[in-house]
Amino acid sequence: MGEEEEMEYEKVVCFFFFSEEMSSSVGNEKSVNPVLRISQLDALELNKALEQLVWSQFTSCFHGFKPGVLSHIEPELKAFLWLLLWRFTIYSKNATVGQAILNIQYKNNLSQTEKYQPLSKHQKLWYLIFTVGGRWLEERCYDLFSNGQLQSFCKIKYYLNFGAGLLKLCGLVNFLIFLQKGTFATLTERILGIRSVFCKPQSVRQVGFEYMNRELLWHGFAEFLIYLLPLINVQKLKLKISSWCLPMASLPNNENTLAVHCKECSLCGEWPTMPHTIGCLHVFCYYCIKSNYLFDMYFTCPKCGSEVHSLQPLKYKIEMTEFHA
Repeated sequence: MGEEEEMEYEKVVCFFFFSEEMSSSVGNEKSVNPVLRISQLDALELNKALEQLVWSQFTSCFHGFKPGVLSHIEPELKAFLWLLLWRFTIYSKNATVGQAILNIQYKNNLSQTEKYQPLSKHQKLWYLIFTVGGRWLEERCYDLFSNGQLQSFCKIKYYLNFGAGLLKLCGLVNFLIFLQKGTFATLTERILGIRSVFCKPQSVRQVGFEYMNRELLWHGFAEFLIYLLPLINVQKLKLKISSWCLPMASLPNNENTLAVHCKECSLCGEWPTMPHTIGCLHVFCYYCIKSNYLFDMYFTCPKCGSEVHSLQPLKYKIEMTEFHA
C-alpha cells in the first residue's frame, strides 16, 4: 500500500505541474505586450526623419538641372516615394521603418481573438489611402485652388479647408486620448483598428546603480555650475588673484611719485592711454577703468584694493620719453 500511495502522489504532482505549464503557455500565446507611449512617438518621429532623408536624397539627384524642375510634380513624386515605402514596410512586414527599429509592429485590433493577428489587406490598402493619398490630396488641392482662374471652386475650397481643420481637431482629440490610454497614437490607427505591439517580449534592462548614480551626480553638478557661473564676477576674481600673485610695494602718497613711477596701466599693463586715477596711487587707461567700473559698480583697484571714489584724469603729463628713460 505504501508504494501504491507514492505512485498515486507522483501522478497527481505530475498532472499538477503539466496543467500549470499548459495554462502558462496558453497565457503567453494570448498575451500581447503593450507598447509604451514614448516608443510609439519615437517610431513616428523616425518615420518622419526617414521620409525627409529619402526626399532630400532624391532631390539631390537633380541639383544639376534647372531650379524648380520638380516643383510642378512634387506632390506626385512624394506620393510615389511614400508608396514604395508602404510596399516594403506596412504591406510586407506589418510595420513601418521606425517600428521595425524599435521591435514594434501593427496588430489587427478588430479581430475577436487576443492572439496576434496581422493586418488584413483591406486595412493595409486603407492605410495607404489615408496616409499617402491624404497628403497628396492636400498638397495638390492647395496648388489647384491657389490658381486665381478657378473662381467657381471657392465653395469647394472652403469645404475642403473646413474638412482639413476638422480632421486636425480630431487628431488633437485622438492624441489627448492616446496620452491617457496609451493606444492608437494617430487618428488613422484608431479608424482602421490597428494597434502597435511588440514583436518579441521585451527583456528587462539591468543598469548598474553605480552608473546611474554617476550620471545623476554629473548632471546635478552641471546644472549647479550653469546656475552658479552667471553669479560669479570672473573679471573681479581674476584681478583679485593677480593682485595676490603680483603685489606692489606701497608708494608714498604724493603726486610726484604718482607721475614718475606709475607709467603703466594697472589693468592692462601697457602705457596708460588717457591716464585716470580712482583716488589711489595707481594709474589706469580711461577705457580700462571705465569699462570695468560700468561692468562692476563695486570695482576696486587690483593693486591696493581701493574703491572707486572718483574717476579723475591724471594732472601730470607723462611723456613717452620718460618711459624710455
